[in-house]
Amino acid sequence: MTAAKQLGANGFESTHLPYGSYSTAADGPRLGVRLGDHVLNVAALLRHAGAADDDIAAVETANLDILLIRDRATWDRVRASIIRAVDSPDAAESIVSESIPLVDCTLHLPFTVADYVDFYGNEFHASNVGRIFRPGQPPLTPNWKHLPIGYHGRAGTIVPSGTAIRRPKGLRPEPEGPPTFGPSRRLDIEAEVGFVLGSPVPHGEVALSDADDHIFGLVLTNDWSARDIQAFEYVPLGPFLGKSFATSIAAWVTPLACLDRARVAPPPRDLPPAAYLDDSSTPAWAFDIDIDIVLNGEVVSTAPYASTYWTPAQMLAHATVNGAALRAGDFFASGTISGPERRQRGSFLEIAWGGTTPLPLADGTEITFLRDGDEVTLRAAAPGPVGTTITFGECSGRVTYGRADGS
Repeated sequence: MTAAKQLGANGFESTHLPYGSYSTAADGPRLGVRLGDHVLNVAALLRHAGAADDDIAAVETANLDILLIRDRATWDRVRASIIRAVDSPDAAESIVSESIPLVDCTLHLPFTVADYVDFYGNEFHASNVGRIFRPGQPPLTPNWKHLPIGYHGRAGTIVPSGTAIRRPKGLRPEPEGPPTFGPSRRLDIEAEVGFVLGSPVPHGEVALSDADDHIFGLVLTNDWSARDIQAFEYVPLGPFLGKSFATSIAAWVTPLACLDRARVAPPPRDLPPAAYLDDSSTPAWAFDIDIDIVLNGEVVSTAPYASTYWTPAQMLAHATVNGAALRAGDFFASGTISGPERRQRGSFLEIAWGGTTPLPLADGTEITFLRDGDEVTLRAAAPGPVGTTITFGECSGRVTYGRADGS
């Protein structure tokens, strides 16, 4: 029996094999893949598969950094070697004996983040925010249907799932009088999908048709937001302190290569896009991914990624069309994902409609924005190859007041 059959389970079968960085009490960080509830060393798997030395060198590292420098052909070869190893009966005994239970591992950021861009690509979310923040005005700004709006975020505060989130401080607007300084009273989440980039392009201008060569994989992302700080600062230049304090990502990067069955057409375009964003003749770049937002163990919303208007291929094309370089480890996120119904919204700003409509919880309490001690977990699934399901790595964070360790 193969290692895949012995260990694979729960959306983490050999059709998935997401990448992550792990360490144990005995060894420092290594690049691994997840199979069921176990972690396998990637370099060891490639040796079992008889891979070339150059491919082994790309993965005999602490994380994905070196592999991301390589090209799509290398990424595909490495993945094929991993699958060959876990599906080989001859290597099964060795691979199973070398596997490490997930509970015995410490997980780290799966790659070193270079530049970070957060987009605003979901029409339901953008329209809701427009109605809440700019009542009496059109919900979408005039440029929204012409280009994927985004802002350049802070890469240094992207943290792995499980990291405690300290409630940020800043200037908060008051109903009457000047703003006050203090901890955010309207701490929020944003349920997003993040995209890990590689195969550098020093002079930018990545065409839609080349997106597959540069988007390595997907990762669940929570772009924490302080809505009161954000509301006071964001005109005219956009988000800063209300966003830059923390962005959580899952510890496991799902390879783009295993999501072919999850690809679906994006929502219909209301206006014809500019030529560099025209995806009418390209492969589908939306994904059938449903994201559960779990608050202290209770699912409070399920956000459908397929409802997002602008695709990752369009976001990548737009981010580089001016000549901006693409580096290995660059990262961008989809923007908050929301659907048309209340229980499909990807932020508490929308779920509680700016704090005016509290959400009732199963324990009898109500919530508008996040309280100290609240833990939010994003979970997601998508169709996988040959009738399987892809389960994404969870993205979790618990709100603390004061120091990040909760003291």
